[in-house]
Amino acid sequence: MAVVANASAGLHAARRATILQLRAPELTARELESNAIELVTSSPVPVIISSRCDIALASGAAGVNLPERDIGVRDARRLLGQKLIGRSVHSLEAAKQAERDGADFVIFGPVWASESHPGSNPAGLEALAVVAHTLRIPVLAIGGVSEARIDDCKATGAAGFAAIRLFE
Repeated sequence: MAVVANASAGLHAARRATILQLRAPELTARELESNAIELVTSSPVPVIISSRCDIALASGAAGVNLPERDIGVRDARRLLGQKLIGRSVHSLEAAKQAERDGADFVIFGPVWASESHPGSNPAGLEALAVVAHTLRIPVLAIGGVSEARIDDCKATGAAGFAAIRLFE
């Protein structure tokens, strides 16, 4: 999963990604909607929107990814029906709760130190492995993922990874 800040970056990343997450908290709702519509209509891979169920619906996106402190997965499910709903989590308990609440996948991390989230304590590969083996839904690693670390992520049992810089 490539985490991108705008439609242009998403279309560039789509050449190497299997899914895109549009995450642009600095954009206005109107700007985010415009970027989402452009990305959804032009991308060869599915697009999810970070945090904004309304933008996901308005743009025809495949779903959303909800930060841990965002609205509940169950509330998002009432709004989005069968669209994809992911939850970013930072602990095993939060991951288990997301699964109980009906999330389709979780993004777990940061696994390693990450430039995009300075000050966050890395959870490490062992914690990723525990989450991946405990949940029945797909677990994606995030945080400090590089080309050299992709195989390490896969070896834990994680279904894949999400990254920002890797797809730039």
